[in-house]
Amino acid sequence: MKKLFITLLFLGSFVITAQDKKEDEEGWHNSGDVSFMFNQAAFDNWLQGGENSLALNGLINYNFNYKKNTNVWDTKLIMAYGLSRISDLTKKTDDRFEINSVYGKQASKLWYYSFFGNFKTQMTDGYDYSVTPKVVTSRFFAPAYITFGPGMLWKKSDNLKVNFAPATSKLTIVNDDTLSAAGAYGVEPGKNLRYELGMALDAYYKFDLMKNVSVENILGLYSNYLDHPENIDVDYKMNMVMTVNKYISANFGINLLYDDNALQEIQLKEIFGLGFNAKF
Repeated sequence: MKKLFITLLFLGSFVITAQDKKEDEEGWHNSGDVSFMFNQAAFDNWLQGGENSLALNGLINYNFNYKKNTNVWDTKLIMAYGLSRISDLTKKTDDRFEINSVYGKQASKLWYYSFFGNFKTQMTDGYDYSVTPKVVTSRFFAPAYITFGPGMLWKKSDNLKVNFAPATSKLTIVNDDTLSAAGAYGVEPGKNLRYELGMALDAYYKFDLMKNVSVENILGLYSNYLDHPENIDVDYKMNMVMTVNKYISANFGINLLYDDNALQEIQLKEIFGLGFNAKF
């Protein structure tokens, strides 16, 4: 009789958290999370059915904060990648590369004259698997988004801040001939670049929901003055880190997107991972 083997276990998740300095001290004070989530299911003579699967997700979410006299400079790096393999088919489940940076010169107690820049893209090809053969829907730098502009920053702390930029330039890059020929992501067919001028609002709020449970909220809004300013682009991210005990932690993340140039529907992604935890 063959040995029956089945595992359904989230493993390999750990969170690295570092805080270099107290927030009210001048200089650099950095913090962040690095998470790895592993999921496996295997079946042998399992009459109830099921398919062998393997999934791996990794996330780097790190903040670099600088304060000196009347100057502040906050930068956030987000890198995420995930793969899922069911039977012989491997699909991408997450793919993000984002850098957001804002510099502020103090105008009053909590207000700063600011200038911000943001860069977003993905690292590998994305596909539409609903058709045969599969069709490429995205590549590295297809699309890529670059936004920048002057504004005003309201900053109460590293964990609570809002930046308003009423004259923001936005570049959409589609560095792929097939996608640009189709006019993907709002570029004119055959063009690789789209320019927009509009208003951007970015908000950040991180708090402890309860002991050992932190919640990070990131909201980005953008309105293009040059084309349908009433259609506001929305990018909302929520990441919850739950430290169950000394050895186990859980991550729960939501990403909600709306960009009518890419898709005239709300895009929603949810990722959950549970596993072993190690702090350094």
